[in-house]
Amino acid sequence: MGLVGKEQKEKDEAEVSSHSLPTYLQQTYSWAYLNPKTVPILSSSPVVSLILWGNAGRLIKRATMEVEAGETVLQAAAVYGPFSTYLADAVGPTGQLDIIDIAPIQVETTRKRVGAQSHVHVALGDAAIVQQRTYDTVVCFFLLHEVPDEVKTQIVHALLSSVKKGGKVVFVDYHKPSSFHPLKPVMSRIFDWLEPYAKGLWEKEINAFAPDGMMISWHKETLFGGLYQKVVATIL
Repeated sequence: MGLVGKEQKEKDEAEVSSHSLPTYLQQTYSWAYLNPKTVPILSSSPVVSLILWGNAGRLIKRATMEVEAGETVLQAAAVYGPFSTYLADAVGPTGQLDIIDIAPIQVETTRKRVGAQSHVHVALGDAAIVQQRTYDTVVCFFLLHEVPDEVKTQIVHALLSSVKKGGKVVFVDYHKPSSFHPLKPVMSRIFDWLEPYAKGLWEKEINAFAPDGMMISWHKETLFGGLYQKVVATIL
């Protein structure tokens, strides 16, 4: 580890000591996001593709198409698979991509995945807190389904407040599928077993978690029979 890497690690450790990980993360998702033995397995591209029923590439493309080269972009949490590398490519060396996550192991995993790119910065951060700078675009890729509804509200509020006027927040996540979707009963059982907060996105639209009185244009599209959604919130 070089001097820069050592200094960054010490800074991260100091930041971690100042706050604890959310209870919901420790109690519900430690096996998926905090366990050093399972993180490398679950973060592999084949596993991510399997989890998303072969739709990983399509969903990544739908998200990254909203990003233009040269923009300042925030990725609101670490994402397993190749998402961050595709997003870095979309931003390009003339832009800036900041990636944050609340878990140190996820920060380190993402740093290894994206490699040394001068326009990409990965650090500890909380998507539920308004960022210190504003961005052209914020991308929230499969984060909301993993948090309780009250945290969904905090995240949506914070991300919308972290975007410049005329900028946008891009949400890609689960959505309530059509009644006759063959995977609906399967996903319902999976959510009940492993993803206890995911059905919050079956019961509410993402814009329902946004603050009242904020001037926002919302555009939503669903994919794969309604199992997934892409929602773009543009700040007016």
